[in-house]
Amino acid sequence: MTVRVPAKVNLQLGVGPLRDDGYHDLVNVFHAVSLFDEVTAVPADRLSVTVEAAPDARVAIEAVPTTGDNLAARAARLVAERLGVEPLVGLRIRKAIPVAGGMAGGSADAAAALVACARLWDDPDTPRLSRDDLMEMGGAIGSDVPFALLGGTAIGVGRGERLTPVPASGTFHWVFATADGGLSTPAVYAECDRLREERGERAPWPRASEELMAALADGDAKALGAALHNDLQPAALTLRPSLRDTLAAGRDRGALGALVSGSGPTCAFLAESGNHAADLAAALNGADVAEQAFAAHGPVPGATLL
Repeated sequence: MTVRVPAKVNLQLGVGPLRDDGYHDLVNVFHAVSLFDEVTAVPADRLSVTVEAAPDARVAIEAVPTTGDNLAARAARLVAERLGVEPLVGLRIRKAIPVAGGMAGGSADAAAALVACARLWDDPDTPRLSRDDLMEMGGAIGSDVPFALLGGTAIGVGRGERLTPVPASGTFHWVFATADGGLSTPAVYAECDRLREERGERAPWPRASEELMAALADGDAKALGAALHNDLQPAALTLRPSLRDTLAAGRDRGALGALVSGSGPTCAFLAESGNHAADLAAALNGADVAEQAFAAHGPVPGATLL
């Protein structure tokens, strides 16, 4: 069973106060884009994970765990537990989504493993696990996993796992610029808290941007570019100052909007069209401000059985 699953970009990431459980309340406007990992589940005599890079993808696969800590392996064990079977499966992950790049690659792989293992072990005629079950299981694995199952565009609240689909007209064209090495999501959130405390700021309760919602509904790329926002961006730029040059290079070359994707360090640029995205990616690749730049589009569907 092979499942294809998309990366995400956060069109808006509003980070609220730190909660007693160590998480933050979020408003997270997710957008699935045409950069995909594939996870294949095959029967085996034990649970194992192997990882390879997709053709032409420069991803740091050596940074992906192949032990029980891998989120796809956790997903397989969770499906097996729910169905009362042994997790005897080999998971083969083909990666194109940047590792530790703020595009939810690990969560995407977990979502794909949920779908693949459910299809492998569940009864297709009378399945015991529904799509809602998989969404609930995904939320137990990680905050971004349910959206990787859903795809499209959606608002996530709570830790980001409670989703409401958002209507979006047309197709938006993007360029993503990766950095050498990743950023730790917990470290970026901790730096966000530190910067707020240093400035004496009290974190507001986040709300979805009305301007962003209107731009999505209208298919207005220019308005969407102006409305992009990420509360984690100052923290990511503090931890990785070189990202300022990357963002500036994209803006100087005509990007309608630019921001750090999620906890970074991947930077996202909204383009006017597919041709503009291709030109912008080529320009960034020639500007020595990123490890790699590539074009993609969205929204696209979530985890899909091939």
